[in-house]
Amino acid sequence: MSQEKLMVGQINGVFGVAGWVKIFSHTEPRQNILAYSPWWIKCKGEWRQVKVLDSKVQQGGKTLVALLEGVPDRDVAREYMGCDIAIDRNQLKNPEENLYWIDLIGCTVTNQDGIVLGEITEMVETGVHDVMRVKGEHSDLIPFVMERFVVSVDIVNKRINVIWDIEPLEETL
Repeated sequence: MSQEKLMVGQINGVFGVAGWVKIFSHTEPRQNILAYSPWWIKCKGEWRQVKVLDSKVQQGGKTLVALLEGVPDRDVAREYMGCDIAIDRNQLKNPEENLYWIDLIGCTVTNQDGIVLGEITEMVETGVHDVMRVKGEHSDLIPFVMERFVVSVDIVNKRINVIWDIEPLEETL
């Protein structure tokens, strides 16, 4: 696979006897993973490109299932359990116009005083707004709210500038 792959989910079970697999999705909303085909599936340490022949949202929207090319029955589907699912970056809708969490991971975060707070290791969904988990000398959880906390995002140079005060360390006696 020559392009950058983006992790979008994992196969976490089998569904029925005809080769369908259950999908755990990292996309938001969860069913967006079903809009992509082909998928790259990492099975036994190797990436394979697999076409999605059919997909469905089951059980009131809680379970995602897919029928994959080359998976004719339940026994073959079992071999894919635990395998990661990725897509090519060029499959994203308007990648140049939208920010994706994958683009924020690894960015260096600097505050308004020019102090490097650390690097984003994870994005967390809280319900109210997304939060950056920043690890480094000044580790913290910082809301990803443009103009309120996030001043600028430079994906090319992997830098994010925020309005965030550093708590002074308490002196020990």
